[in-house]
Amino acid sequence: MGGGRSAVAYPSGSRPGLAMSGKNYTDLIVWQKAMGFVEEVYRVSGRFPREEVYGLTAQIRRAAVSVPSNIAEGQGRRSRRDFRRFLRVAHGSLREVETQVLLAERLHYLSLDDRISILRLSSEIGRLLNGLARSLSCVGSVENGVPRRLRDVRGRFQVRVPLLCSQSH
Repeated sequence: MGGGRSAVAYPSGSRPGLAMSGKNYTDLIVWQKAMGFVEEVYRVSGRFPREEVYGLTAQIRRAAVSVPSNIAEGQGRRSRRDFRRFLRVAHGSLREVETQVLLAERLHYLSLDDRISILRLSSEIGRLLNGLARSLSCVGSVENGVPRRLRDVRGRFQVRVPLLCSQSH
C-alpha cells in the first residue's frame, strides 16, 4: 500500500484531502464498516443476561457506537490533525469493544462464532482506520495516489520527491 493512497478508506478514488471540504463521512468505507460493526455488537449483546443490561451490555454498546461517531466527528473537523486525533479515539474504542467481547466470552455470554465474527470485523476496521490516518499524515507527498515528481523543462520526470511520511506508522 502506498504511503498516501486513500483507496482503503474512500470509495471511487476520492481523496482524503477533500474530506474536510465537501466529502461526507457517510462516503467513508471505514465509517460504513463501523456502522455494520455496531449492528453486529447490538445483535450479539442483545443475548447477554438481563442483569447485564446496565453493565457489560451498555458498556460494549457505548464503545461500539463511539467508533463510527468519532469517525464522523473527526471528518467534520476543519483540520487533518483533528481528523487523525478522532481516528485514534475511534481506534481506542475499537480496542475497548475487543476487550469486552473477550470478557463476554469468558463469562459465557458470547459464543465462539460471535467472538470470531466481531473480532474479524474489528480487525478490518482497525486496518482501515490506520490506513486513513496514515493517508492524512502524508500531506503534499502524493498526487492522485502517486508520489509527486519534479519535471524538467521538457515535461519528463526528472527527480522523485521523497514521501513525507513512512510506511511504518
